[in-house]
Amino acid sequence: LTRVANDLQLLIETANAPIFGIDTNGFVNEWNRKAAAITGFSREEVMGKDLVSRFITPEYQDSVGEVLHKALQGEETANFEFPLYTKDGERVEVLLNATTRRSATGAIVGVVGVGQDITELKRGQAELTRVANDLQLLIETANAPIFGIDTNGFVNEWNRKAAAITGFSREEVMGKDLVSRFITPEYQDSVGEVLHKALQGEETANFEFPLYTKDGERVEVLLNATTRRSATGAIVGVVGVGQDITELKRGQAELTRVAND
Repeated sequence: LTRVANDLQLLIETANAPIFGIDTNGFVNEWNRKAAAITGFSREEVMGKDLVSRFITPEYQDSVGEVLHKALQGEETANFEFPLYTKDGERVEVLLNATTRRSATGAIVGVVGVGQDITELKRGQAELTRVANDLQLLIETANAPIFGIDTNGFVNEWNRKAAAITGFSREEVMGKDLVSRFITPEYQDSVGEVLHKALQGEETANFEFPLYTKDGERVEVLLNATTRRSATGAIVGVVGVGQDITELKRGQAELTRVAND
């Protein structure tokens, strides 16, 4: 038993995760090297101190205290996120599992907390969110009609320019079948084929077709259909970036007429 206890203590001490322990009064009785490295507080500085009141920031004292209190009642908590501030005032994001600690007789004698420093993960998530927001803003404000469909062909993206050109608002098109509802019958097959190919990973550039607005006006569109993929590479839809070439086509027609005359 002594050997097992020593092995367990060595495992806790050398683990590549911050591990702490408290007794039934909430005082620290375990603080491994990783906990010391992450927080900047040495084992000597924390042992016997009240964990929550001394080392948790005020706005999280209640929630962390509640997690530890539950563990002291035998109710364990997994994947609890909270920020920890180091001795130097830096913020460290921690994912915590709080486990009830019991004696040989089964009596609850404290809590062991095993943490994970997820600071870089959270920063990465924040950066991804920022990029996604920037991309959404770019799509929304682009000076080109941009639409998106899911794998069923239903509209899930419709920017301001698309709304301005067609006369159909975002609310009117979202969730509707793009081809059957907004493409004229004689072009439904060809546009449907372009979108189908993109859903198979075969993208199309510079596809011309006429689009009829809500008011029945004909708009000539040059379309690039791009496959949309998830973070894992799975195809989740198509993004279509268009260009209104109505005036260009009129100009070409006029030039042809003049040349023929």
